[in-house]
Amino acid sequence: MSAPFSIERRVEFGDTDLAGIVHFSNFFKYMEVAETAFLRSHGLSVSWSQDGERRGFPRVSTTCDFKQPAFFEDVLTISVTLERLGKKSLSYRFDFRRGNDEIAVGRLTSVYCRSTPEHRVESMEIPSEIRQKLS
Repeated sequence: MSAPFSIERRVEFGDTDLAGIVHFSNFFKYMEVAETAFLRSHGLSVSWSQDGERRGFPRVSTTCDFKQPAFFEDVLTISVTLERLGKKSLSYRFDFRRGNDEIAVGRLTSVYCRSTPEHRVESMEIPSEIRQKLS
């Protein structure tokens, strides 16, 4: 749907296991960082206050398929593609590369929600002004 947006991320020592390989859970953190940067590049955020309520895009589904390991000091390019802009949700694809090597492919779905002062969370239709920024 959208042209890919990319960021680079250097693998830190704390991201790795005893063998020096990136622990699988960190790919989900990398996806979140890339998603936040993608939204910021469009003048948006993952979470904000509006009309006395919290608004944002909490995650409802994530997956990651691993092709080969990434290691301490590797520089990963993470490309974000907005694959689907639904009525209430966004679906992204994350392509992880080290140079020409495909490392992993992740997917994430978020739903536009509000959280009231009473801590009730409900999904809502994505407003037209947000849709325009993502187009």
